[in-house]
Amino acid sequence: MAQGLSVSRVVDVEVNFAPQAAPSTRFDTLLVLGDSGVIEAGEMIREYNTIEDVAGDFGTTAPEYLAAALFFSQIPKPSTLFLGGWSRVGLAGGITGGPLTGTEQLMMNWTGITNGGFTVSLDGTTAVNITGLNFSASLNLNNVAYLIQQALATHSANAKCTWDGRSFQIKSGTTGVSSSVSYLTAPTGGATDISAKLKMTSATAERNAPGLGPETPVACLARVDGTGWYAATFAASVQPADTDYLACSGYIEATSDKHMFGITSGEAIMLDPANTSDIASQASLADYMRTTIQYSITNPYAICSFFGRALTTNFNGSNTTITMKFKQEPGVFPEFITATQASTLARKRANVLVEYNNGTAITQEGVMSGLAYFDEIHGLDWLSNRIQNDLWNVLYQSPKIPQTDPGVHVLVTTCDGGLSQGVTNGLIAPGYWNAPGFGELQQGQLLTSGWYTFAAPVGLQDQAIREQRIAPLIQIAVKLAGAVHFANVLINVNR
Repeated sequence: MAQGLSVSRVVDVEVNFAPQAAPSTRFDTLLVLGDSGVIEAGEMIREYNTIEDVAGDFGTTAPEYLAAALFFSQIPKPSTLFLGGWSRVGLAGGITGGPLTGTEQLMMNWTGITNGGFTVSLDGTTAVNITGLNFSASLNLNNVAYLIQQALATHSANAKCTWDGRSFQIKSGTTGVSSSVSYLTAPTGGATDISAKLKMTSATAERNAPGLGPETPVACLARVDGTGWYAATFAASVQPADTDYLACSGYIEATSDKHMFGITSGEAIMLDPANTSDIASQASLADYMRTTIQYSITNPYAICSFFGRALTTNFNGSNTTITMKFKQEPGVFPEFITATQASTLARKRANVLVEYNNGTAITQEGVMSGLAYFDEIHGLDWLSNRIQNDLWNVLYQSPKIPQTDPGVHVLVTTCDGGLSQGVTNGLIAPGYWNAPGFGELQQGQLLTSGWYTFAAPVGLQDQAIREQRIAPLIQIAVKLAGAVHFANVLINVNR
């Protein structure tokens, strides 16, 4: 049947989707690095949202669990913790099978196997034939894994097979770069092939990674960098030495990503005003602005509680920024120290949870090792990322930003969006600008909005710069709101 001419000959309508905006970086995540060996070399880190999930993987005595308990005990409760594997003495190579569906996990699929098997190579040796696996009496998949481990033990005493509720894992009984577990293949000799059932073939496995040799803490930090964490610390059976901590601080300071590094130390010499060899003094002398240290003789992972409170800050809210002074640390016992010791820790820029004689305990002073407060670095990390991300998205989603004064004005007003939110969340506030001015801003001038943005006219650009399509420099003056940490009161009495 004839339908006539298409309307699009006269009116043509097309729909164009703008590119999806790039997401902002998160500033609410802590990475705890430990040496329990639960997390294999190829996995690097795992994400956790509850302490129950951590306990399920690590038990309730591992250093990683103890640190996580401090982190999740804070009020308000933080939402995301990463746990990573530090190859302090080496990590085993291993294979992780693909996830089993609910149907595949039913025991009726396993109890009918009385002579299961597979072929595997451990640590690069000649492949061994595993047979005689009898699951007829198994009540769950944990027992299936146990029986496989028993069979592997005849070839490698410390090899392990586990079931995590989602998939099977086999780990080599050795550690180091030569530690490995091959993909599974069919057995020889007539046994029932379970390699695909375990989802550990080359086509079905989720991950197969060789082991790692011993690594320094800073090498571990570098290895797991770029995996989404903001702050990091260690919780291991043997904590890093001070020299290792300083190496980590140096890496965090120099890396292009915005990170923080936390250290807990109970060194007695931190309380000695004449001693400068302790970790707090050394980090302070190095002016490490991205390292924060807490003194604690009762809990080697106390900094995790500090981070647990600090990283709950939501910069997209109203009046949500905080100072870390006066905060509590659930799970950490306060220190009973003298006024001289408290002043010594403050001079060395070490934080401490301390008992006061009014029955309260507070964290003080909420500082970094360099000359900055924790909330300043945390807030400015968010602000710089917000402005960077906003500028990226306006360039990315626009057909073109012309290299003209109106075009540059678009960039300037884009910056103003993040600065305005900085006022809303309490990071920025009106105040007098007490530094050299630029543009129309003069030293001593009141910043009524809390910030000032300036870009020179496009016509003043160097021609070579303009030909590279680089916008004029955008300069921003920001007045931080700060926080009150001390108060003095004078009472005058007249009788």
